[in-house]
Amino acid sequence: MAGRPGIILDRDGTIIDVVRDPELGVVTTAFHPRQLRLLPGALEGMQQLVAAGFTLAIATNQPGAAKGQIPWDAIERTNGALLDLLRSEGVPIEALEVCPHHPEGGPGGDPALVGPCACRKPAPGMMTKLARTLHLEPSSTWVIGDTPSDVTAARAAGMKAALVFDPRRCELCPLRGGPEASCPSTRPDLAAPRIDRLAESIIAISARADR
Repeated sequence: MAGRPGIILDRDGTIIDVVRDPELGVVTTAFHPRQLRLLPGALEGMQQLVAAGFTLAIATNQPGAAKGQIPWDAIERTNGALLDLLRSEGVPIEALEVCPHHPEGGPGGDPALVGPCACRKPAPGMMTKLARTLHLEPSSTWVIGDTPSDVTAARAAGMKAALVFDPRRCELCPLRGGPEASCPSTRPDLAAPRIDRLAESIIAISARADR
């Protein structure tokens, strides 16, 4: 029996914006609930996907504790606040997977989180675990992210890939040349500047496949 169609979303740069400190000239990922800022079109796009029958999940690399930058409990608290925020807006996230590891770590980092793993994107570990846990059909599941590693993870898990790419917002973006400049292995099936635009295309593709 075929599994359910799913949407697995990256967190930073996909659902929520990065955090900018103009005085220090620093750009980081959110590490406190007060720093959560949904990107334009993110909520609307996820609402559309839920209404179309997709099961939503999140898979995110969060190496801050391994690098000694952010305590693990701050990462958990921020993720919990994001889930609560989305749920309050009619977007239930059925599961959230976090990779806390980093290959090299950093000063003051948790040594237990340093080293190779099977879950850090571009590895497909989080995708395949979510597919098993939520009974998703990989060929009917999309990974939505903002970096080539999201595309690579999707391909390795047998899923389709879509990229949120806005050329005006690229502080932490390795795709400055645009998705079309990617090599074939990291070129997404879809790309758009907002999740709601991607949602429209994904829903249309799914409807055609069901005919």
